[in-house]
Amino acid sequence: MDLRNEPRRPSTAVNPARTAVSTPGRVCLFGEHQDYLGLPVIPCAISLRIRLEGTRRADRLAVIDLPDIGSRESFSLDTPLPYIAERDYLRSAVNVLRRHGYTFSNGVDCRVHGEIPINSGTSSSSALIVTWIMFLAAMSDQAEELPPQLAAAYAHEAEVLEFGEPGGMMDHYATALGGIIYLESEPEVRVETLTPGLGEFVLGDSGEPKDTKNILSRVKKQVVELSKRLTQRHPEFSLQSAVPEDMDRYRGELSSEQSELLTGTLRNHAITLEARETLRAPAANHARIGSLLSAHQAVLRDVLRISTPKIDRMIDAAMNAGALGGKINGSGGGGCMFAYAPDRPEQVAEAITAAGGRAFVVRPDRGTTRE
Repeated sequence: MDLRNEPRRPSTAVNPARTAVSTPGRVCLFGEHQDYLGLPVIPCAISLRIRLEGTRRADRLAVIDLPDIGSRESFSLDTPLPYIAERDYLRSAVNVLRRHGYTFSNGVDCRVHGEIPINSGTSSSSALIVTWIMFLAAMSDQAEELPPQLAAAYAHEAEVLEFGEPGGMMDHYATALGGIIYLESEPEVRVETLTPGLGEFVLGDSGEPKDTKNILSRVKKQVVELSKRLTQRHPEFSLQSAVPEDMDRYRGELSSEQSELLTGTLRNHAITLEARETLRAPAANHARIGSLLSAHQAVLRDVLRISTPKIDRMIDAAMNAGALGGKINGSGGGGCMFAYAPDRPEQVAEAITAAGGRAFVVRPDRGTTRE
């Protein structure tokens, strides 16, 4: 059931004078470049968070102070709000909530502060949107405490659907729900919570800005076109059910590059499914998780070509310092990597720093929380 289509009921709750919401960032353990293809992913919320605190105003203005990026936004909560930037997510969230029946008799004054690296593949923008939507719903006339899955659905609508972006919904569900989840988006959204008892990760920010839009468009466009072509000629073909070995029967219809890309996509899907079974086990198999992460990275680096020389060096340094596995995180072309290092997180962090990265020791964390 799509909770977004449920009508807003009149509320007898008192609109709070002040509230605060915090939301984690995330890493994609398995399924990088899969969710926008309708394939499953396994993200993990991490213990770097963004926090928004605010109060009601007497007028209907929203005033948002963003000191981390040296910015300040101000606009009316009346709708429809025009968009004044390419990705005007703060305004789009208001429009989405108003579209779903939320009303605002008062404006808000608020301040945002975050620990999540920006433009690095750790979902800082999605965490902000989830936080903003949770905050607005609480401060609305309905004074609603949004269920995390509904906050995720609204955030996906505000960030992706509203602007026709090529991304999926992993970031919104990962940051809203928290922990480690197995997420399917096709044929409908299905979430499985995984509790494998994993230890620490070390996140490494390369300082290289990622190239989300171009890489998503390039990789997604190619895979979608190839999949569509094969399905037209071979109705039995499906990304959801095919395995890498199936590609032997189609290689004669594809160039070597096309065959490699599609095989890599199916290989990543197979790795994700194997990782789900490993993470379902009652006791964590740390070595196996590490080896699956490294196998995933090999496909992302050599086939999808989304890694960079600096990120490769940071992963190598982490492995030499005792990490069990690691991979690039996010759409690629820059941004972050992470390594699984439950036994030696501090030594791995030092090695990543020595390789030119900015290191953070992180662990799985709770989802978005109204404080």
